[in-house]
Amino acid sequence: MLLLLSGCLFLVRRALADDAVKEITIQGVTRRYILHVPEGFKPSSEPNLVVMLHGGGGNGRNAEQMSGFKERSERDEFLVVYPYGTNRLFDEKLLTWNAGNCCGAALDQKVDDVTFLRQLILFIKNQYNVKKVYVTGMSNGGMMTYRMACESADIIDGIAPVAGALNVPACNPARPLDVIIFHGREDKHVLYIGGEPQVKADSHARVDRSVAYAETFWQKRNGCRNRTVVKTAKIEKVSYTCNEGKLTVISIDDEGHTWPGGAKGFFGADAPTQQISATDAMLQFWK
Repeated sequence: MLLLLSGCLFLVRRALADDAVKEITIQGVTRRYILHVPEGFKPSSEPNLVVMLHGGGGNGRNAEQMSGFKERSERDEFLVVYPYGTNRLFDEKLLTWNAGNCCGAALDQKVDDVTFLRQLILFIKNQYNVKKVYVTGMSNGGMMTYRMACESADIIDGIAPVAGALNVPACNPARPLDVIIFHGREDKHVLYIGGEPQVKADSHARVDRSVAYAETFWQKRNGCRNRTVVKTAKIEKVSYTCNEGKLTVISIDDEGHTWPGGAKGFFGADAPTQQISATDAMLQFWK
């Protein structure tokens, strides 16, 4: 199944993991997710939880393959959950998130994805004695990551939006968070400088806010100062000293709409740089 939606072009392939797709019913609505628990998990431990949100048109399997979190979960012994968005039918295709102004059927139907993700997080926290929760996502999933920070900072500890935009009209996080942002400067689907997408299939008109807007927002919210810029080859890393939480922005020259260091969504998608792994960088940042 090949699909372009909200700047994400995906080929849903055979999954590398053996984790089953599970279901959970919240407020009478049945939703899907994949949860990976590392083989070495001990009931007495207090693992962290990473919530990985697929892009528009993707699903949990796709997010799993693109990001490579399963292997890191085994190595570092944290939990990772891949929630599924929705479409007009109850299946695993054409899935999107209602991130505020994007995307697809989730936006049209005003799906309450915030409540779904909150309840899923709390369910896993209670079941596995989770210590900290971090949310990340790609494209439409990156936008949803920002929305979760705006509306659910009380139950999460950090975010790592990848190729997303902070488009929530009124963002008021309950507390500062550990924030690391990844974005390619040549992204045509979610422009680095903001504005209308140059490439998209979602029918909704949309104007994205810039990476600079998100950086300034979190710089103020976390009380950050001392902006430090380090440039290595095509990777620019901006970091701050913050009163609470942390803030880092990683910008990549000549990079399109990708998960840096990850796998392509399909054979014709933008090729992700291998100079940096977004997965490894965010895990190290949160550690």
